[in-house]
Amino acid sequence: QVLLVESGGGLVQPGGSLRLSCVASGMFFSIYTMAWYRQAPGKQRERVAAITDGNSTNYTDSVKGRFTISRDNAKNTVYLQMNRLKSGDTAVYYCYAEGNGPLGNFDSWGQGTQVTVSS
Repeated sequence: QVLLVESGGGLVQPGGSLRLSCVASGMFFSIYTMAWYRQAPGKQRERVAAITDGNSTNYTDSVKGRFTISRDNAKNTVYLQMNRLKSGDTAVYYCYAEGNGPLGNFDSWGQGTQVTVSS
């Protein structure tokens, strides 16, 4: 089992910044893709950004140029730097990882961290 634990959420004013972190722990051989999703009240969960083990990244259009995803493989950690935050970024942010372990391929979700953008 792979456990993902997020941190870094909170309340920030419009135009501000936050950095989310997600640490993976447990038994696994490798993590292929790590990603951040978000879900706002009354809306479907959407993928915000993803990064492969080769450091290829992609972003949903609404965050391009404002958010940056990165990973530290030595620490099994993925980050999401969020700048110029808008009220529309308010949501619960979830970490996601897929990879391979002793029981085969896996995909795991974190418990979520709340990000609120408000004045």
